[in-house]
Amino acid sequence: MVNLHINGTPVTVPEGATILEAAAAAGIQIPHLCYLKEINEIGACRICCVQVEGEKNLITSCNNVVREGMQVYTNTPRVRLARRTNLALILSQHNCKCALCVRNGNCQLQQLANDAGVLENPFPEDLPSEKQCQWDQHFPLYRDTAKCIKCMRCIQICDKVQGLNVWDLAATGGRTRVDVSHNRVISEADCSACGQCITHCPV
Repeated sequence: MVNLHINGTPVTVPEGATILEAAAAAGIQIPHLCYLKEINEIGACRICCVQVEGEKNLITSCNNVVREGMQVYTNTPRVRLARRTNLALILSQHNCKCALCVRNGNCQLQQLANDAGVLENPFPEDLPSEKQCQWDQHFPLYRDTAKCIKCMRCIQICDKVQGLNVWDLAATGGRTRVDVSHNRVISEADCSACGQCITHCPV
């Protein structure tokens, strides 16, 4: 067992537990967006960042393991500012017309932004091009590329659970996006229209 403190509260968890799991065991909720236990633990969204005593930088709680004597802080001004900044950056590449969205009121990104007080975005909007948003309207599964936040949940759930490998990352750097794998259109992929990518999508 490992003993640590989270926001001053003593916590004891099994060795190998993550900071996120330790916080949950203590009844302390750390917001997160891309995390799916044992499926997507890549810290891509950076929303679950926390401050650890002795560490220069903030670290992600979803994929960092607890250490004996660790002092973790989940709600410092520095942490809150980092979360707001990360949320604003994600929103800058997301079509934020929430009032017209079918997920309005049932969207994890929307909820996190509201909770963090991200009401206006200081970053310029950077949405995919019209060509990148083209989709086969006759396919039973519909995808809006302008809504994608690149959390990669759909990729991992399709690969690790369904074993179909329909989705993958395309392009590089700031142009990176989730698209049908192997430069195919969706009708050419092995998609079974199971809907797991939709069920696990936070937006």
